[in-house]
Amino acid sequence: MTGPRYTDLVEGLPSTVPFVGPETQERQRGEVFAARLGANENVFGPSPRAIAAMKRAVAGTWMYGDPENFDLKQALAAHHDVDPSNIVVGEGIDGLLGYLCRMLLEEGDAVVTSEGAYPTFNFHVAGYGGELHKVPYKRDREDPVALIEKADEVGAKMIYLANPDNPMGTWHQGHVIEMLIEALPEGCLLVLDEAYVEFAPEGTAPEIAADDPRVIRFRTFSKAYGMAGARVGYGIGEPDLIRSFNKIRNHFGMSRISQAGALEALADQRYLTDTIANVAEARERIYDIASDCGLKAIPSATNFVAIDCGAGGAFASLILNALLAEGIFVRMPFVAPQDRCIRVSAGTPEDLDLLEKALPRAIAEAREELASED
Repeated sequence: MTGPRYTDLVEGLPSTVPFVGPETQERQRGEVFAARLGANENVFGPSPRAIAAMKRAVAGTWMYGDPENFDLKQALAAHHDVDPSNIVVGEGIDGLLGYLCRMLLEEGDAVVTSEGAYPTFNFHVAGYGGELHKVPYKRDREDPVALIEKADEVGAKMIYLANPDNPMGTWHQGHVIEMLIEALPEGCLLVLDEAYVEFAPEGTAPEIAADDPRVIRFRTFSKAYGMAGARVGYGIGEPDLIRSFNKIRNHFGMSRISQAGALEALADQRYLTDTIANVAEARERIYDIASDCGLKAIPSATNFVAIDCGAGGAFASLILNALLAEGIFVRMPFVAPQDRCIRVSAGTPEDLDLLEKALPRAIAEAREELASED
């Protein structure tokens, strides 16, 4: 008796996932976290209008979602002042990144990203046989000049850049991204991940014509709109590229509930404004908590803050583990020198009260453990 015959590519891939979910850690701990501050989720949640729309849609879940996402595409096109032919909707940015890699990559094709940048993109590139080429961050920000130079060197099909960045929360002004686009090598597509752009200062989003074939920009309802569990993302790009998604996407990947919620969330811009203010207030609180503990928070344009723990990754990891033991779920960047930080999502006042009490203890415990090892 034999099993399935895997492709050589899949046979050679490691059996890993980009992130270990908090639920997995809760099962290992045997209890839920008291404060969930590690997944960059928007704890302030969706618009009440979106929640009501999703509740109304529940009774219709016996039907598939609209495979064309027609109403949502029309609304997104109007919101961004583009044509609906410039919009593709999918199961979060993660799902759309997977489709994009499937469309563009063959085994051995070169792709450029930053060392330590969003790992799910890397996961998809590897899954379709692409060859990743990475450049380091520069002053805790992705380095557009280095990305272009590496793309020139390796003949890259794609460059991935998140603005604002995950995991550091840093950002570039829009004109920097515009200059990067002008410098792209022939035949290289900029994959611009703008998952957090609603939280960013004015001028962060570049001025890009929707019909520009050199770039596709991705947005999401997971962050500012508070709908991470609904899995709704979208891309804005040149119509030929957008149409190509139809060749390989899961046409019934969107649920009616998610479509209804996203449509109403987009319409409720007043609630979005309130959420952005709540996140900004939470960021300031995290800055203060870090400062009171003698740590430095890196200014953020997202709904999370990277806190520089002042030493290497080993020290930051000890602090993270001590916080986890106290029921505070946080994460940290994977790659040095950014791994000197822990990353804390904007939480409710109650969440941050718990962090404020636990962080000094975690730091003291980490220092004591390091001292005992000397």
